[in-house]
Amino acid sequence: MSRIGKMPVVIPAGVTIDIDDQLIKVKGPKGELTQTIEPEIGVSMVDGTVQVVVQQQSKRSAALWGLYRALIANMVTGVSEGFSKQLEMAGVGHRAAMQGSNLQLSVGFSHPVLMTPPQGVTFAVTENTKISVSGISKEVVGEWAAKIRAVKPPEPYKGKGIHYQGEQIRRKAGKAAKAVGGK
Repeated sequence: MSRIGKMPVVIPAGVTIDIDDQLIKVKGPKGELTQTIEPEIGVSMVDGTVQVVVQQQSKRSAALWGLYRALIANMVTGVSEGFSKQLEMAGVGHRAAMQGSNLQLSVGFSHPVLMTPPQGVTFAVTENTKISVSGISKEVVGEWAAKIRAVKPPEPYKGKGIHYQGEQIRRKAGKAAKAVGGK
């Protein structure tokens, strides 16, 4: 039995959930999200909470039970509070700037990298080296934060590049200096 799947999802004030057969719509103050559910998983409203249950017992349904409960909980959190990922840049000359709603990265290439956010995601830059990616969908926010990090991932020798805030970069020792012998 799934420990996560058994837990009900509490619906905060201002959030409405519509369950229509295999489609769930979650609407809140920040926006609206939808999710389709597999037929072997059932979703019901019970006393202001959402309960996820298994319709057909199988290994696949046991795996999907906790997954869909977590997806619904993330949808409820997203439309009520939203999600955000913070990135930091390290390196001489590495900086970020906003160009309208687009993000412009200068990371040592011969050209600046311009990134256009999808609908529902916003970029923000503070202190030229700190980037914030925010939105209502946890999946999309995480995906775009990973795309920004992939432009210039941190290298292991000096740690230059783009990394998540608080991320520990594994560092390698540099090349050992060769002893110079006198002749």
